[in-house]
Amino acid sequence: MLKVQEIREIIKLIDQSSIDEFTYEQDGEKLKLRKQSKRTAAEPAEPVQSAEPAVKQAEEVKAPAPAEKQPEPVQETKPEPAADLENTTEIKSPMVGTFYEASSPDAEAFVKVGSKVTADSTVCIVEAMKLFNEIEAETEGEIVKILVENGQLVEYGQPLFLVKK
Repeated sequence: MLKVQEIREIIKLIDQSSIDEFTYEQDGEKLKLRKQSKRTAAEPAEPVQSAEPAVKQAEEVKAPAPAEKQPEPVQETKPEPAADLENTTEIKSPMVGTFYEASSPDAEAFVKVGSKVTADSTVCIVEAMKLFNEIEAETEGEIVKILVENGQLVEYGQPLFLVKK
């Protein structure tokens, strides 16, 4: 089956394309990705049939509909001038889940404002379906803002950090 990094790449490609739904099947295992859902909130999601249902369900990601509002950043500091935000990049959540700044409640946060990161630096964990997924920066620079709080629910594509290159 596909690795998490490969699934992230597929998600990025689908997000940038006009494809609304993508299904991948291999050896009886199925991965289904959707941009928009035509279900109502009361209808349950389709069950995923596989030997590893928790992993597959964690990887089944749906992007929020364009009309939905993204949650406002919770950790606010003084407003930054537009010039300071010109050279920044967002680190976005690759999945729906719970944001954790550290590997355990008593551990130190992976990154803080001012921390230098490289493309393979772990910046946080997003827990989905009892799976703890380490999120990598995928960019280089300095963390200038943390946009979510520890324990907050995050959506697919929601900005988590601002990084100045």
